[in-house]
Amino acid sequence: MNALAATNRNFRHAARILGLDSKLEKSLLIPFREIKVECTIPKDDGTLASFVGFRVQHDNSRGPMKGGIRYHPEVDPDEVNALAQLMTWKTAVADIPYGGAKGGIGCSPRDLSKSELERLTRVFTQKIHDLIGVNTDVPAPDMGTNGQTMAWILDEYSKFHGHSPAIVTGKPIDLGGSLGREAATGRGVVFGMEALLAEFGKSVKGLTFAIQGFGNVGSWAARLIHERGGKVIAVSDITGAVKNNDGIDIPALLQHKDTTGTLVNFNGGDAMNSDDLLVHECDVLVPCALGGVLNRQNAGDVKAKFIIEAANHPTDPDADEILSKKGVVILPDIYANAGGVTVSYFEWVQNIQGFMWDEEKVNKELKKYMTRAFANIKTMCNSHNCNLRMGAFTLGVNRVARATLLRGWEA
Repeated sequence: MNALAATNRNFRHAARILGLDSKLEKSLLIPFREIKVECTIPKDDGTLASFVGFRVQHDNSRGPMKGGIRYHPEVDPDEVNALAQLMTWKTAVADIPYGGAKGGIGCSPRDLSKSELERLTRVFTQKIHDLIGVNTDVPAPDMGTNGQTMAWILDEYSKFHGHSPAIVTGKPIDLGGSLGREAATGRGVVFGMEALLAEFGKSVKGLTFAIQGFGNVGSWAARLIHERGGKVIAVSDITGAVKNNDGIDIPALLQHKDTTGTLVNFNGGDAMNSDDLLVHECDVLVPCALGGVLNRQNAGDVKAKFIIEAANHPTDPDADEILSKKGVVILPDIYANAGGVTVSYFEWVQNIQGFMWDEEKVNKELKKYMTRAFANIKTMCNSHNCNLRMGAFTLGVNRVARATLLRGWEA
């Protein structure tokens, strides 16, 4: 089942639990605006190349729309739509004053030179600059984009609208980026995990962890789990996988990956098949990579007692049912990886005020938001007698529905 179908299914289920009016339910699913632009740039060799750019703005009832821009060969309108909708519920769960958006350009960033990427980003910004804005729609980095991409968007947007650091988040620190943003998603994952484990009278210390994906989110989560005395016994990424039942030395593995660019040949553990990581014997499984990795084929073999969804949509609905029947507790993506967008909100706030925080304050506020959101999810679980995923969805959908009704949606 693709991301859009799964998100819609979760939304409909939540709407039924909440007893939403069917007209309201339908209107909440329809995006506010979908933008499609053609971006034509001269390549370095003098030829012209054309790329299609998208931006889906889903809902703005709770505030400006917020969401990433990805550069990927398969930027599919359906997927962008699903992710924009997911951002609407995610920002509502985290209780930050945003709605959802998502965008992207269908291109292969590794096949373009830096100057080609800059030209492409600037043309895309020129085409959408009057449809985004500090109080309208605030983009951020996603797959294939980074702080440099955001710097180009900021510069191009500012040519039309004057200096506007709050137009994008995830910027380099020198241009108004926030301290702590780099580690925010991974740190949020760990704060969410601690809140969940506390419910069961457990803590990170002494438990065993398997982490799939060792990019930004996975590596920060691993580092923070290691610091808290958790045993990371298996790690995988696109290059390979490594295991060590006595616990992997994470700083050494990070060092190895920095030097070699890969996880293979690391001498602090044994190589393993990447596909086996998801069914590895451990207390907590943390998928931090792609969507749909847990499915009906492998869900029955999962040995972890807890799954923390650091990736977007790693568990498809079939796997969800199988795992629930086994009594596996799943901390849903819509909450677990909200640390990134929460610190993006802090960055936006700092830019608007023109007053920057120190890293200690950023992390303290992030912990407060993640802990409070978990308590709110548990309240929904108890009052509607549902699992954490539906607790999070009902919380998010209910907040958006209430805002929509208060603003007067039928007029």
